[in-house]
Amino acid sequence: MTRKINIFDTTLRDGEQSPGASMNTEEKLIIARQLIRMNVDVIEAGFPISSPGDFKSVEEIGRIAGDACTVCGLTRAVDKDIEVAAEALRTAKRPRIHTGLGVSPSHLRDKLHLTEDEAIERAVRAVKLARNFVDDVEFYAEDAGRADQDFLVRIVEAAVKAGATVVNIPDTTGYNLPWAFGARIADLRERVDGIEDVTISVHTHNDLGMATALAIEAVRNGATQVECTINGLGERAGNTALEEVVMAIRMHGEELDAHTDIVTQELTRASKLVSSITGMTVQANKAIVGANAFAHSSGIHQDGVLKARDTYEIIDPADVGAGGSQIILTARSGHAALRHRMGELGFTFSDEEFEDIYQAFLEVADKKKEVYDEDLESIVHERERVSTAVWNLDAVQVSCGFPLTPTATITLTNMGGETFTACAYGTGPIDAAYKAVDQIVAVANDLAEFSVKAVTRGIDALGEVTVRVTAENGEVYIGRGSDGDIIVSSTKAYLNALNRLISDQAR
Repeated sequence: MTRKINIFDTTLRDGEQSPGASMNTEEKLIIARQLIRMNVDVIEAGFPISSPGDFKSVEEIGRIAGDACTVCGLTRAVDKDIEVAAEALRTAKRPRIHTGLGVSPSHLRDKLHLTEDEAIERAVRAVKLARNFVDDVEFYAEDAGRADQDFLVRIVEAAVKAGATVVNIPDTTGYNLPWAFGARIADLRERVDGIEDVTISVHTHNDLGMATALAIEAVRNGATQVECTINGLGERAGNTALEEVVMAIRMHGEELDAHTDIVTQELTRASKLVSSITGMTVQANKAIVGANAFAHSSGIHQDGVLKARDTYEIIDPADVGAGGSQIILTARSGHAALRHRMGELGFTFSDEEFEDIYQAFLEVADKKKEVYDEDLESIVHERERVSTAVWNLDAVQVSCGFPLTPTATITLTNMGGETFTACAYGTGPIDAAYKAVDQIVAVANDLAEFSVKAVTRGIDALGEVTVRVTAENGEVYIGRGSDGDIIVSSTKAYLNALNRLISDQAR
C-alpha cells in the first residue's frame, strides 16, 4: 500500500489573499461544502484574529465539517492570535491551530528583528500555548525555502519537541528549484530528532511557475501533506494547484509511493465554483480544469484521439468530472474529425458527397475561429438547397452608402449551365439584389416576409435568412439561405424560395 498524502486546502485562507478574490462567510461555506464533498483532509478556514468575518468563517466551517475533515485556523506566533483561533475553533470536532513565524535571514532580520535563538524561543512558546487548547498543532517555518538549513533543522526539532504534530516547510516565495527543495525535506527527515512521529507538510508558491513540481519533489522525498488551493489561487502568482497535485500523484502513485483520498470527479466542479465566487477566471489552457484541457483542434491530434483517446490524453476527462474529450472544429481540422462530428449529428455521406461538404466546411472555417454544430447543419442544408436548385447563385456584388444609390450585380447559373448577369437599383442593397434576381428569373411573386438570425454565437456567426414569397395563385413558398455575409444569405434565401415556386409550377 502506498503512503497516504494528506491534502490541506487553503483556498479559504491563502487563496482569498489573492488580490480581488475576497469572499464573505456565506461564500466560504459554499466552497467548504464542496471541499468536504471532495474529501480533503484539512480545510484551512481562515485567520481568525484578522477580522470578525474570518473569525465567523472559521467558527461556521468548524460547525459544518463535523468528523469529515480537520478544520484549521492560522495564527502568528503571538499569544492573542492563538487564543482567538482556539475560541473560533471551539465548534470544530477536529480542530487544528496553525502557528509559526519566518525563519529565513530576511524574515528574522528585516521583519521580525529576532536572533535565531529568540525565534526558536518564540516558536516553542507558540506551539506549547496552542497545545493547551488543541491536540493538533501545526508549526510553519515561513520562508523555509530561503532559510539557513542548519537553523531550519534546529527550529523544526524544537517545534516537534514542544508538541507540534505537523511541521510545515513552505517555499513562501517560490524561489527553490524542485530538486533543491526536495533535498531540504530529505535532510530534515535525516537530521531532525522525532520527525518520524509527525507529519511533514509543504506549502509552495508559483512565482517561478514550479509550485506543483516543488510539491511533488517534496512528496518524493518524504512529505506526507501538501498545502494547496483550487485553481492555484493565492498570493502573487498563486499557490500549488490542488487539482494538479492530486492528479500528478494519481498518475505517478507507484513511483512516488503515494496516494490521496480526493474524489477526483469533483475537481472540475470545484474549479468552476471557486472561479464563479471569486471572479478569478481560469485560463483556458490551465492544467486539469482549463476549458482546453481536453480539447483538440489540430487535425493530427483529432485523428489520434478519435482512434484511441490516450494517444493525446493521459487523463480520462471523466476522472476529473470534465465530461468527455472535445473535438473543436477549426480550419486545422481534418476529414476524420469532420466525418466523426457529422456522424454524431446524424449525417452520413458517400465519399464524393463528403468531399463537397468538407470543402464547404473549410470555406466557413477560414472565416471563423470555431465551427459549431449549427454551422455544420447549415452547411448541409445549404448544400441540399443548391443540389436541387433550378437557379444557383454564382456571384453577388453590391455598392451602397450615404449618399450612394444602392446597386447590386447578380450572376446566376441555370440547370443547363447557362450564366446570366443582371444589375439593378433598390432602396437598399438587399432590395437591389432581389430586383436583379427578378430580372433574370422573371417569375411573378410578392415578398411577404423577411427575417434574419445568427446561426451561432459570436461576431463571426453565420447569418440565416428566411423569406416567404407569395405566387400569383396565392401559394406561399419559404426560402432559407445562410452565409457569413448577410447580403449573400439574403440572396440565397430569396433564390431558394423562387426555385421552390418554379419547381412547383413545372409539375
